[in-house]
Amino acid sequence: MRGVVLREAGKPVEVSDELTLRPPGPGEVRVRLRAAGVCHSDLSMCEGRLPARLPLVPGHEGAGEVAELGPGVTGPPVGTHVILSWIPPCGVCHLCLGGQPNLCVSVRPSGPPALRLGAEPAHAALGVGCFAEECVVDARAAIPIPDDVPFDVAAVVGCAVLTGVGAVVNTARVRPGSSVLVIGCGGVGINVLQGAALAAAAPVLAVDRVPEKLEVARGFGATHTATPDELDEVAEELTEGRGFDYAFEVVGRSQTIRQAWRATRRGGTTVVVGAGSADDMVSFSAAELFATERRLLGCLYGSGDVRTDFGRLLRLWRAGRLDLDGLISRRITLDDVGEAFTAMGSGDVIRSLVTF
Repeated sequence: MRGVVLREAGKPVEVSDELTLRPPGPGEVRVRLRAAGVCHSDLSMCEGRLPARLPLVPGHEGAGEVAELGPGVTGPPVGTHVILSWIPPCGVCHLCLGGQPNLCVSVRPSGPPALRLGAEPAHAALGVGCFAEECVVDARAAIPIPDDVPFDVAAVVGCAVLTGVGAVVNTARVRPGSSVLVIGCGGVGINVLQGAALAAAAPVLAVDRVPEKLEVARGFGATHTATPDELDEVAEELTEGRGFDYAFEVVGRSQTIRQAWRATRRGGTTVVVGAGSADDMVSFSAAELFATERRLLGCLYGSGDVRTDFGRLLRLWRAGRLDLDGLISRRITLDDVGEAFTAMGSGDVIRSLVTF
């Protein structure tokens, strides 16, 4: 089986045909991948900024069809089209029952690694590893979708769209007419902008250091744009010096988290959407936390429930309320994943999509 492999953090990925996949065990299914998005979190794992076991098969944003059921698994049936979830909810723990299935940690691999690279075990990124032709996942990670949904559209829903749109409608619960700031206009940030448009926010300021990304942002819901150096001046004008009702940080760095916090009004909400490093510390004084009554929220997987939110997002796409096709800047093969990582810093790529 062919797939992308990272042997050493910080080194280029390679494509290998030496991967093998064991049959699905109890509670598992084998999925034949049809499309997989290249997410910045995959690059962060490859660079060593996010933890990952090696050798690693990256990729966690994917869609395909069920090819085999493990012992005792009754569904989804073979042939079902699915989106892969990198946080599958168990459905019975206190977090799932309490309405926070995105925080569920009960679904863990129960057997040996499904992947091998030659004679040694290999590890699937976030339990998915969809930069390979097939994967074995917990059956609860394979979320059924209608057969007429294109696999490329389905794939981006699996991470970028749920994370970005969910940050607005689930985590922050933005009210119509609220002012919104979005720092970072990559694949997830663009979907935060789409979420702000869905929530009828106004104004919506997009901030990025790459001018080309700001041009793209206007097509996905930004009413205004600025570079980081321009943020203070533009924020003063748009909010009459009060600050934004909601500020979304979609970079994952302490500097931009502080920038978003400073741009949030008294009593407003700052939402950290970007996946940051464990050793990148952010400091807040006790006085500012107390005196401003700003809320600081983390956002994991758009605070979503994949069992219902994937379908909800696809219904919005069908109704023309979400532009999912426009997120896909280029379609590539497994051989082009390394180049897609390099292209992430440019302004002409929202999402590179591996097609199989």
